Amino acid sequence: MLALRLPPDIEARLDELARRTGRSKSFYAREAILEHLDDLEDIYLAEKRLEDLRRGDSDTVSLADLLARHGLPD
Repeated sequence: MLALRLPPDIEARLDELARRTGRSKSFYAREAILEHLDDLEDIYLAEKRLEDLRRGDSDTVSLADLLARHGLPD
């Protein structure tokens, strides 16, 4: 279970969308979360990776090396 507090203007838009389409507000909230969760996870992973690189805790691999390592044509 998840409870969300939305700004009034967003709540009104969500209400109107639900009313016009006959779907629930929960349906649209769930769809929005599912649509963007992968993107948010990718952003946080990339930020962590960049921090590791800047601290010298990680290294880079060239695209050519990566392709060769996995036997892919360049």
